[in-house]
Amino acid sequence: MKENIILRVLAKLLIPFILLFAFYVQFHGDYSPGGGFQAGVIFSAGFIMYTLIFGVDTAEAIISPRVLRVIASMGVLLYAGTGVAALLQGGEFLNYSLLLDNPLSGQHMGILLVEFGVGMTVSSVMLLIFYTFANRGRPVGSEHD
Repeated sequence: MKENIILRVLAKLLIPFILLFAFYVQFHGDYSPGGGFQAGVIFSAGFIMYTLIFGVDTAEAIISPRVLRVIASMGVLLYAGTGVAALLQGGEFLNYSLLLDNPLSGQHMGILLVEFGVGMTVSSVMLLIFYTFANRGRPVGSEHD
């Protein structure tokens, strides 16, 4: 698809809006339907669209599988770290109300942190799975992770 100029131009116009919508769903998820999982899927779908149009090598130059593994790990650590922080405050695991002085603010902060961790993990793992299938058939030991 690299020779199809119409797809390339349309992708360059649409992908920023897809990624922006993913961030909207991410940070608006505690007020309405949405959140980390949905935002992660939307974000990775936008990047998968980019990969399908511009190629796997171009996409891996932007965000490599090694970076995706780090992002996935950081997302899990953020999720678990929020729960551990609540434990250290003397509450139950993921009891957000203890995270800040005001219980309502603590719940809001906790939900944002957990949902952000979920979004990071979902988007990076989906991209890692896509890269795995997209690189199937390529020689092992090439420059890909």
